[in-house]
Parts: sequence; structure tokens; C-alpha cells
Amino acid sequence: MQGTLNCKFLRLEIVVPIPSAALRDRGAPVSLPIFKTIPLNARIFLLLIGVLILPVFRSIGQPLQPGFDKEEYRQLLYISARTGALTPSYYADIPKPEHYQMVYQSRTLGLDNRWDLWTYDKHAAVISIRGTTDQALSWMGNFYAAMVPARGYLCLAPRDSFQYNLAANPRAMVHVGWLLSMAYLSRDILPMIDSCYNAGIHEFLLMGHSQGGAINFLLTAYLLQLQQAGLLPPDIHFKTYCSAGPKPGNLYFAYDYEHMTPNGMAFNVVNAADWVPETPISIQTVRDFNSTNPFIVAPAIIRKQGFPKRYLLMHVFNRLDRPTRKAQRIYQKYLGRMSAKVIRKTLKDFAPPRYSSSSDYVRTGTTIVLMPDPSYYRLFKDDPKNIFVHHLHKPYLYLLTKYGTARQ
Repeated sequence: MQGTLNCKFLRLEIVVPIPSAALRDRGAPVSLPIFKTIPLNARIFLLLIGVLILPVFRSIGQPLQPGFDKEEYRQLLYISARTGALTPSYYADIPKPEHYQMVYQSRTLGLDNRWDLWTYDKHAAVISIRGTTDQALSWMGNFYAAMVPARGYLCLAPRDSFQYNLAANPRAMVHVGWLLSMAYLSRDILPMIDSCYNAGIHEFLLMGHSQGGAINFLLTAYLLQLQQAGLLPPDIHFKTYCSAGPKPGNLYFAYDYEHMTPNGMAFNVVNAADWVPETPISIQTVRDFNSTNPFIVAPAIIRKQGFPKRYLLMHVFNRLDRPTRKAQRIYQKYLGRMSAKVIRKTLKDFAPPRYSSSSDYVRTGTTIVLMPDPSYYRLFKDDPKNIFVHHLHKPYLYLLTKYGTARQ
């Protein structure tokens, strides 16, 4: 049985014998005797075509690859700029993403949150989360910075509780404002993931910039925990880029998050000149350490000392310990209880949860540092009147072009 393979490159047409079904079924070796009759220069050309073109064909529909992909992140920044823009002028000189098409944009949810769904050649999807807007409610999502356990529920309405599990460690805690935002967003995102899956899309890129990056940490943990619990199909693959994101939780959440994402499928990308990833302000007390530590037994040891040594040591210990505890209580009062009162003016049925006695925020995830150099500061100058000069998409895109070079 013969078939014809037409190759139009350089007007070259090749007739290739295709083995019969009977031979293929018997596992007989397939030979292409006609290849030997092709002139040498044509054979070389065919080999080059195989080397250069076939890998492209193999990449179509291929699972997401682990590791930080500079070009992948660049395309996601192009998408994110459009997700977060308040007006089209923001991204007027930012290129359009290649091969990606927006197929869905959510309505405004929760604390002025929104997300987009983009597809890539119908085999992968991007979930892009908007960052902080110019609305007061959106900013309250940032200022509502008390911590709550990373496992529990939020009461969104009298008969509407959002159950969540973001970490296995009972000491893991997260930012309550971004958790509340994630709760509203996830209810819109999960049905779209299900629709994509039924349409044959099993690969998902999760992207968020600024506040969107903070929410993206929590969304990633939430989706991975759902998958571990068998509530999402095991053959769905998620790859996360949290861009310019603040610190989402405490050290124990960071440990769990990094334990869940050890395979190069989740990244935290920061500009070293950007102040936003340095927030929220962290307050560490002796209660934030692991249970086995010298500070927990220090008072008992001090009490065994003789006078006046006992008095002096306890005085010093209290002077070091009490200010951090007091600062944490003040933090919880203003950025917890009082912020919740402001939020409830909009989300009237929301019942604030009980807060944890911790504000020990830490940087989370595998971090990619975009390091500014003198040429960067000539373009993006420090300016107290423009506090977001290092935070928006353009400085990140500029530094990305230099990432991986000798200076980086």
C-alpha cells in the first residue's frame, strides 16, 4: 500500500510508501526505501526540517513544563496588564499576548475583585486575577490584614459558609482580606475550570500581579488542596506566577505552600526596588516560633536565678517580649476588627471570623528576583510622589528583558 506525503517547502514533493495495515499490525519494521533515491541535498534539507519543525508540532498540546519560563511570564504580564487596567491607555504600548485569547471576564466580585479567562491554542488556559483598583473597597482588602487559620470557614452570609483548606499545618495562617477575596473569586473560577476540563483543557496557568499575586498564592493552595482531596481531577496541571505580590501568610503557611509546589510549577516574581512585596508589615513574637525553642522556657530558667540577677534578666526579657505582643494586638485591632467594620458596610452579611494572635508575615514561594541596575534607575527614578513607579507592569517587563544575563 502506498500513500503520498506532499511537502511544499522549496517546491519539493516526495512520495513515501506507507506500509499496509497488516504489516503495521504484525509489528513489521517500517522502511522508507524511496529516501535512498532522494538527492543528497534534498535529504539534508529534510533532516533540517525534522530538527527545526517537528519539535514545534510536538509542543502543541504538551503539558506545562516545570521551571521559570521567561517568555511564558512575559506573555502573562501582557495578559495581566489588560486584566488589571482601569483604562485601555494603561496597556496601549504593552504588546498583545501571542496565541492567547480572552474568552471570559467575570463581573466585579467580593472586594472589587475580578478575573479573566484566556485560552492558548485551545489546549491551555490562563486564570488572570486583577490587582488593587482605585476603589476604597479594593484597598480595604489590603488593609484588612489580620491573620486567620489557613484551614476553616468564612461566613459570607447567614446560610453561606466558605469552607477552605490551604495548608496541613494547624499553625499556618493567612491574610484574611485576601482570603475573603479568594473566597468570592473561587466560586466563579471553579465552574470555569470544570467547563474547560470537559472541553479538553487540562493545563492552567494562574497569574496575578500586585494584590492579584497575593490572592493567587491562596488560590493556588486552595486548588491544590482540592485536588489532593479528590475534588478536582488528578490530571489537571496548575502552574503559578505570583507577580509583585505581597506576603500572603506566616512562616508555617509558607512552609506548606513550598512543600506543595516543589517541582518548579509555582513562582513568586519580585522587582527588588518594589516596596509592595515587602508588605504587610511583619511583627514576630516569641509565640511565632516552633514549640521547641529557648524563648518558651526562658522565664522558668530566669526564675531559678538568684536575686538581683533574676530581677535584671526578667526585666530585660519583658522589655524585649512585651512591645512585640502589644504591637501585634494594636495591629489586630486596627487591621482586623476596625477594618472589618468598614468592609461590612458593603458586604453587610459577612460575619468576621476570629483572628489569630499573629502578624508574622513572610515572603512565600520560589522567588525570582528581577534586579535593577543603573540603566533601570535612569528610566524608573525613585520618586516619593509616584510610589508605584517600581510596581506596575512596565518596570517588571523592562527588568524581565535583562533577567538571566550576566548582570542578573
